[in-house]
Amino acid sequence: MLSPARFRELHRPGDPLLLPNAWDLASALTLSAHGAEVVGTTSLGVAVAAGEPDGAGATLAPTIELAHRITAAGIAVTVDLEAGFSDDPVAVGDVVAELARAGVVGVNLEDSTAQGLTEPVAFARKLAAVAAAAPELYLNARTDAFWVGALDGIGARTSASLERARRYLDAGATGVFVPGTLDDGTIATLASGITAPLNVLAQPGRAIGDLAALGVARISTGSLLFRASLAAITAVLDDVRLGAPPGTTARSIPDYSAAVALGVRRPSPG
Repeated sequence: MLSPARFRELHRPGDPLLLPNAWDLASALTLSAHGAEVVGTTSLGVAVAAGEPDGAGATLAPTIELAHRITAAGIAVTVDLEAGFSDDPVAVGDVVAELARAGVVGVNLEDSTAQGLTEPVAFARKLAAVAAAAPELYLNARTDAFWVGALDGIGARTSASLERARRYLDAGATGVFVPGTLDDGTIATLASGITAPLNVLAQPGRAIGDLAALGVARISTGSLLFRASLAAITAVLDDVRLGAPPGTTARSIPDYSAAVALGVRRPSPG
């Protein structure tokens, strides 16, 4: 199985790692069989599968359980830990130490919660605790200045991302993840201004080579594959109803908001 050291080596600006994200063991096995040397987990997929909201710190147990299942299957995995599932840096470090013992090669922590962007100094303390608890792991620090919409304008979001990235790298992060739909100029600015591997989401209409030319070192699918699976199963179900060959019906992939809403539905009382 891929080692943490080898995982670090796969983050090459200009020759990026394509990281597909799984939400259960079946999807991890499928991606591995399809050629993925390493997979990530997607917090949205894990949360919706557990009937919980994404980004609310409600899925610690299923996240750890999935990591154990994937590593036990001999698949290298980096784990999405949302904001760490705790405000206590020591507790976050303990979770990551457990994952390291299970054989994961990396973790991803984000600087936002359901309440918005986290104060960067507090988030940096979490990163420092994680770096101390499991220094061998690839610590991907996700900064959400573009993702949560707390700031107005590309310039303000870019500046905030660069400043947060600096703090997080000083705290011990290995790389920086800036999610969102970003234009080429913004990606190039981030790649040149962040002194560590830059991770972005797969961008609509742009091939891996396009992002490589901008200096990206890692491309994540995020929740895309999970959301595409939701579209696929409803399309095939429609084919069954119509008596059509499976794959006849096409359905659009639900957006993040539509998918995350599935995780917050609760049966009515009575």
